[in-house]
Amino acid sequence: MLDTNSIRSALEAKLRSLVSELQTIAVLNTETDDWEAQPVGAESAEPDSIDGADVVEEWNERHATVAVLEVDYRNVRRALQKIEDGTYGTCEISGKPIEPERLAANPLARTCITHMNNEGDLPL
Repeated sequence: MLDTNSIRSALEAKLRSLVSELQTIAVLNTETDDWEAQPVGAESAEPDSIDGADVVEEWNERHATVAVLEVDYRNVRRALQKIEDGTYGTCEISGKPIEPERLAANPLARTCITHMNNEGDLPL
């Protein structure tokens, strides 16, 4: 049987870490529940073209980082909700239990081993 209490504790710690990291480069839009990358503050009113390019590059990097972190954020929140609902450890495709060794390796797994290659097709 799954020890959902220890899994919940680990996931809650991961969620706190993700939120902390996201807050350094993004803000949560409460209307859409999406994290939005924030541009680096311009230090002068008229940046030269090199400074402007650096700002754009930094924003692009932040945007990419936010995209990756947001996927983890959503997966952790989903797993925590599944624990609350009593559906944690159930394959989202077949409805069968996810193998304990798969969950031990990846507590955020949404599918059993049979369907793991289809997990990327599931909606965020």
